[in-house]
Amino acid sequence: MTGPDKEKRFERGPERRRGESRDIFNNARSAVERRTLDLQWIPLLKGVDPVAALAAIGDSPVMEYQVGDVLISLGQLNDCIFILLSGSLAAHLQSNIREDQAIPIIAGQCIGELSVIDGQPATASVIATTDVRVLKLTSDVFWDRLMVVPGVARNLALTLSERMRRTNARALGVLREQLALEHLRRELDAARQLQISMLPLQRPMFPDRLDLDVCGLMEAASSVGGDFFDVFFLEDDRLFFCLGDVSGHGIASALFMARAVGLIRVLAMTTVEPHRLLDLLNQRLCIGNDSNLFLTMFCAVLDIRSGELQYSNGGHCAPILFTGGRSSLLKLPKGPLIGAFAAARYSSRTLNLGVEDLLLCYSDGITEACSGSGEEFSERRCAEIVAGLAGQPRPVDLNLLLDTLHSAVAEFTGKTDFEDDCTMLALRRLAPAHSA
Repeated sequence: MTGPDKEKRFERGPERRRGESRDIFNNARSAVERRTLDLQWIPLLKGVDPVAALAAIGDSPVMEYQVGDVLISLGQLNDCIFILLSGSLAAHLQSNIREDQAIPIIAGQCIGELSVIDGQPATASVIATTDVRVLKLTSDVFWDRLMVVPGVARNLALTLSERMRRTNARALGVLREQLALEHLRRELDAARQLQISMLPLQRPMFPDRLDLDVCGLMEAASSVGGDFFDVFFLEDDRLFFCLGDVSGHGIASALFMARAVGLIRVLAMTTVEPHRLLDLLNQRLCIGNDSNLFLTMFCAVLDIRSGELQYSNGGHCAPILFTGGRSSLLKLPKGPLIGAFAAARYSSRTLNLGVEDLLLCYSDGITEACSGSGEEFSERRCAEIVAGLAGQPRPVDLNLLLDTLHSAVAEFTGKTDFEDDCTMLALRRLAPAHSA
């Protein structure tokens, strides 16, 4: 804030006694001082007799403020009017308003006149956006000396009218932004519902199958997300499934995700091998990808009768396989991000998924979720939870498994809203007796 050493009088010495504005102007030492003393450039004093104006305000102090200093605080009583001589100020109608929504105040304009007129608390905070110099007029000087000078009252009315117009224009702009944001929220809600409808979220997904149990979960970090999974039958006993994660999250990622899901469903119907599907998907997504988005994805085809699982991977985290009473990370074939390099090629691996074996796919929003100290949830914690539940004598309900993992991550981070999309897909072959 301003200290005593930053205050000086608007006019001093013989010049003030003579009251000759022309002499004061000619004797000024700098362009700023000359402009200060040539009062016609100040709207409040435009057309006013300069001698009478100087006589009214000549002994008022000139204050200096630095960037970030507060001249007037919202809600506080104010008994002074400030005229900005140099620099710039901003009026904040709310304490949490964005910088681009503040009302700019330029040199020559008045600040604080409304609260001096009606005696009510200030309706805005006025903050210096550069180093500034202001002329400080007390309410006594303003009412008893300046307002009696012919022409000042008219100029004040014009100043208030202009201030009201600018404030109204800014308020209308803020209102339009709020209406646009409300419309965007409704659009995002509709997009969220549309995105959810694209995913097979029924639990379990195939209730009529006695040889298979599949459950999935997707929770977006924002209104819409970039994670996805899909599960569908290519033939009666051949199941395709995948889980992917688009870079980032939000509207752009959701649109890229929708494009990817559509392509995957088309390609899966005509492409037998998972690695070939990723080859084609990568080539298609690289076309017209000006936003430079990409995705990671694990995909597989399961022969339910034989248990043969053929799978491929494009930069995604390794699923957790529970077999033989223990959990481990599935060994993955090498494969780069999808949608980043058009010439990328992918490969496949094969394993046998036994009866009661369980496969858990997930996005990094699970394993990379951080606690308050910055520690990640990790694949190890996921594998321990899977082993603890799947290793029980009675086969674990996959709904319970996903909900338990979700709750464990929330407890670990101490947050109910995750910072990244949270997606899981669990699949298990069943023995007919257990299914019944």
